[in-house]
Amino acid sequence: MTQKVAFVTGASQGIGKSIAERLANDGFAVAVVNRTIEKGEAVAKEINDNGGKAIAVKADVSDRDQVFAAVEETVKQLGDLNVVINNAGVGPTTPVDTITPEQFNTVYNINVASVIWGTQAAKAKFEELGHGGKIINATSQAGVVGNPNLTLYSGTKFAIRGITQTTARDLASAGITVNAFAPGIVKTPMMMDIAHKVGQNAGKDDEWGMKQFSKDIALERLAEPEDIAAGVAFLAGKDSDYMTGQTLILDGGMQFH
Repeated sequence: MTQKVAFVTGASQGIGKSIAERLANDGFAVAVVNRTIEKGEAVAKEINDNGGKAIAVKADVSDRDQVFAAVEETVKQLGDLNVVINNAGVGPTTPVDTITPEQFNTVYNINVASVIWGTQAAKAKFEELGHGGKIINATSQAGVVGNPNLTLYSGTKFAIRGITQTTARDLASAGITVNAFAPGIVKTPMMMDIAHKVGQNAGKDDEWGMKQFSKDIALERLAEPEDIAAGVAFLAGKDSDYMTGQTLILDGGMQFH
């Protein structure tokens, strides 16, 4: 049986890096897709040095042509495509009265347009290869319940859940499943930056900022990136074949639905 191939955007650090590493450990060949090729190459090298198979592919995910080109390069080098994970995103702190048109366009292009471009590219390539596949999108617990001071970020993550549900219906007949994962409060550089800015806006310290997000976690700890990667591994594997249009919430028990 040929090795399955996963395409992971924003895979140079944090959750994306952990996803790439976990899928490589699970037997996937992995395309580490990142805007900065040097960072992607470092992750790919680490995976290869540990006995996995990975390549680095450069792409600005807000640019449709670059996403399509990255998918093409992945298949050229790895021979197939089975799972596309639209993980890349940004999370600026944005009290509603501070948002500018430029900031709106930047955040929505990176977080939302990228999911559409990734879905289009995945669908086209799956059809060309003559088989179905899996599309997995990164939303957030902030895309299930609105979080304070995150008007843009929460808005984009709610949008991604809508895109996930709609495309799951549209693509099911082609043998393509579409699901999302919603991390809670994860120990990543982006989350630490958000907590810092929320605390700063309130005249408080970083610890106070983090507690605004983490105080209601039932398991009483922040997530590690590996916790999120484990959930994504389920969505990427065969055990989730009968699941589509869903958001897998990985938040340690912040919300129950």
